[in-house]
Amino acid sequence: MSFEEFQLKNLQTPALILDEAKMMRNIRRLASQVDSLGVSLRPHLKTVKSIEVARRLLTDGTGPATVSTLIEAEVFAGAGIKDVIYAVGITPQKLDRVADIRSKGCDLAVILDSVAQAQAVADASARLGLAIPALIELDCDGHRSGVAPGDPILLEIGRVLDEGAAELRGVLTHAGESYEIEGRHGHKMFADRERDAAVQSAKALRDAGMPSPVVSIGSTPTAHSARNLDGVTEVRAGVYAFFDLVQAGIGVCDLDNIALSVLTTVIGHQREKGWIIVDAGWMALSQDRGTSNQRLDQGYGVVCDEAGQVIPDLIVIKANQEHGIIALRPGSKGQLQALPLGTRLRILPNHACAMAAQFTQYNVIPADQEAGLHAWPRFGGW
Repeated sequence: MSFEEFQLKNLQTPALILDEAKMMRNIRRLASQVDSLGVSLRPHLKTVKSIEVARRLLTDGTGPATVSTLIEAEVFAGAGIKDVIYAVGITPQKLDRVADIRSKGCDLAVILDSVAQAQAVADASARLGLAIPALIELDCDGHRSGVAPGDPILLEIGRVLDEGAAELRGVLTHAGESYEIEGRHGHKMFADRERDAAVQSAKALRDAGMPSPVVSIGSTPTAHSARNLDGVTEVRAGVYAFFDLVQAGIGVCDLDNIALSVLTTVIGHQREKGWIIVDAGWMALSQDRGTSNQRLDQGYGVVCDEAGQVIPDLIVIKANQEHGIIALRPGSKGQLQALPLGTRLRILPNHACAMAAQFTQYNVIPADQEAGLHAWPRFGGW
């Protein structure tokens, strides 16, 4: 029995497994890359939702950090993280909660992309007697939200914040479309697009007499491929701590870099169909099919043995609520292994954020091989 198998043997399945050594290599890789470009790294904590993991992502434990929910802001602020951007467009109903988090010593900033949002932040700042900081979100690639670079609305939004009771802190963008491109060259192109959109927009604000101290860009693919970030102050990324099959499929990492998996057990067979049934369905793996449009469709996840070694051409082809169906990849010339009842397997995630969200704790294989299996809590909610 290998060390990893010994560590995992008493876990009930399905269980979320985190390989600390792989995670730490991933963390160091991006930290080194961003440091070489002369900017700061603001890790996105939406993937991990764990104080223990956050402490390993943040250089001194206090920030800077990014979150996608206010409960993340609350939990991480309570753990001593003091510099946070809430990187989802703000609504008026959430501003009192933002102010409450700020009142407890966390410098929480919000993002927005409309005059109406800016006015709501300015009005709340005046009513509450504090300047809520806001960044203007930019759309650098048509992926989602944001003001198009060069749109005059940028200056109008900026003036509402700057001339009102709020604080105009800068600009922020995210090259989400980089997830649709395979290869470093394409990711570098998107990184340049992110940079240019953010730097030019910050300059437009400054030329109009308004501040833009923060120029924030980032996605996991572009963060790893950027080569020139002149004018940028910080880079954001999140899934890089764990990586997943989507990132492997577009060439940002290898399968061996993926630090997260679900431990599962074989519960039956449909031999005439070439199926192996396990106790991890979409309640454990999620229903994410992020690799379905990639060159190699990984189904609902790649199958590994209990020690984490990939079993060639074996994937989860179907997922019911509590049942996963494993089979050879369509078109494979391989031979299905026997994998008898009770065999333990590990499934690599299509989307690490979605898989992790199904669980309340990480079962951590420690980087220190002399230590025992750790349990690190994770949380959910909004």
